[in-house]
Amino acid sequence: MALPVGTQAPDFTLAATSLGSITLSKDLAEKSVILYFYPKDFTPGCTTEACEFRDQFAAFRELDIPVFGISRDNLATHEKFKKTHRLPFELLADESGKVCKAYDALIPIIKMPTRVTYLLDSQHKVVAVFDGFFENKAHVSAMLKQLNK
Repeated sequence: MALPVGTQAPDFTLAATSLGSITLSKDLAEKSVILYFYPKDFTPGCTTEACEFRDQFAAFRELDIPVFGISRDNLATHEKFKKTHRLPFELLADESGKVCKAYDALIPIIKMPTRVTYLLDSQHKVVAVFDGFFENKAHVSAMLKQLNK
């Protein structure tokens, strides 16, 4: 279901909670990045996952790897979710679902994002993927394990 390791990550521009908008190829050029796709703000599993990224954020910051959460929620909902849970990273609004679809992170019939996390290298190639809908906290530990190899 997820993009395979070695795939060139699709470029995108999405509205961001604090930065106006983010274009992968422009704003994050030459930078490794964590992109995590999730179904919906304020749901129990998504809140657990976001808070785990928050709680482990220092490790990503230390490695100079930005973290971005992406769902189909609108920017206002993202901003409320970010503030409520004190998230130190950006949430990106993919209201159309086009980016979720490009990253094979959209459940086909219901058009809801699934839970998948990508580590992109500085050339924005997929170097690690964790795809587990019910494994909220495992996404963070899988990425940290990959980064600490």
